[in-house]
Formats: sequence, structure tokens, C-alpha cells
Amino acid sequence: MTDDLEPDSDRAALTAATSEEIAEVLSYALRYDERGKPRRGGGEFAAGIAAERLAEHLRRAGYVVMKARTARPHSTG
Repeated sequence: MTDDLEPDSDRAALTAATSEEIAEVLSYALRYDERGKPRRGGGEFAAGIAAERLAEHLRRAGYVVMKARTARPHSTG
């Protein structure tokens, strides 16, 4: 196994996601497919609960989920 270390500048662009952010993206993934179309079944409520439970379990287990910082919007003028 090779160590693919990212440059320090790439690591500096990462921040720890909050439990709320993790739950939000998990809930979205459970409700929509890879094209952004709603999954059949209408399980929005169940997806939200499942996402919150998963995010809380990850936090209690000591996992830290990193996310890239959003890029600054470019100027149009």
C-alpha cells in the first residue's frame, strides 16, 4: 500500500463537518438518487431520522468527517 499524502495546501482546505451537516448530506443521499431524482417510497421522514442516527453514531464512535471548503464565488465584473 502506498501513502498518497496530499500537499499541505490541500489539507488546509479541509474542515471538520458538523453533525448537522453530516445528517443533512446523509438524508439527501437516502432520499435522492445519483441524478438528484427522488427515490420511490416517500421515506423523507425515515431518511431524516436514519441520517441523524448515523451522524450521531459516527460522532460517538470518534469519527471525524472532513469536507472541502466551498470555493469563494468569482466576481462577475
